[in-house]
Amino acid sequence: MSTNGMTSWAVDLKDVGAIYPFQGWEVLLVILGFIFWIGWHIIQTRQESAEIAADMAADRSGDETRSAIDRYF
Repeated sequence: MSTNGMTSWAVDLKDVGAIYPFQGWEVLLVILGFIFWIGWHIIQTRQESAEIAADMAADRSGDETRSAIDRYF
């Protein structure tokens, strides 16, 4: 099975174009990578914001912080 169209390596490679797999897919893969990267940042930001909001809501009165400090003094 050949992913680059080469059937034999018994050729002069200077006359051959790209020899890596998935030739011609570079632009699509970059676009998909960029979409994944931006999507990951959006999801990560939303999850971190929710976690911070939950932590802030759990400790609005400060009792949890005081009890954690009192354990050490």
